[in-house]
Amino acid sequence: MLQDYFIFYLTKLLVLLNFGAIEIKSSKGNKMSKEKDADTITELGEDGKLHNITTKAGRLAMELASEKKRLAQELEELQGEYDDIKPLTPTGTRDWYVKWGAMILCVLGVFLTSGKMYILGQLCYFFSSIGWIYVGMQWSDRALMIGSAICGTAVAMLMIDNPDLYLLFSR
Repeated sequence: MLQDYFIFYLTKLLVLLNFGAIEIKSSKGNKMSKEKDADTITELGEDGKLHNITTKAGRLAMELASEKKRLAQELEELQGEYDDIKPLTPTGTRDWYVKWGAMILCVLGVFLTSGKMYILGQLCYFFSSIGWIYVGMQWSDRALMIGSAICGTAVAMLMIDNPDLYLLFSR
C-alpha cells in the first residue's frame, strides 16, 4: 500500500515536471493515466471517471495572472491621472525662464501704470510683449505670438505718439 502511494505521488511529480502524458501501472495491476493540460491534471481512475486536479503551480499561475491584470489596469489608471495633471510646458529651459520673466514684467507693468508711473509701466509691458513673442516662436504658438505682437505694437505706438511723457520723466 505504501508502494502504491509512492508511485502515485512520483507520477504526480513527473507530470508536473514533464507537462506531458504519463501512463503507469500500480502494484495491484490497475492502470492509471494522467494528462497535463494547461493548469489541470486529468486523472482517469479505476472507476472510469475523469477527475480534474488543479495543481498548486497552476493555481499560483492563475493568481499571478489575475494580479498582473489588476496591476496593469491600476497602472493605466494612474498614468491617465498623471497625464491629466502634468505640466505641458518644459521646465528649466531658456523659454521657461523667458516666459516667467515676461510674466513678471507684464504684472509689474500693470502695477506701475496703475501707480501713475506710465513710462516705466509701458516699458515693462513692451519688454514683456517681446518676451512672449519669443516664447510663442519657441513653442510654435501663433496665437501667443500674434496677441503679444499686437499688444506690444499698441504700447510702442503710444510711446512714440507721446514723447512729452518721456521728457517729463527725464527731468
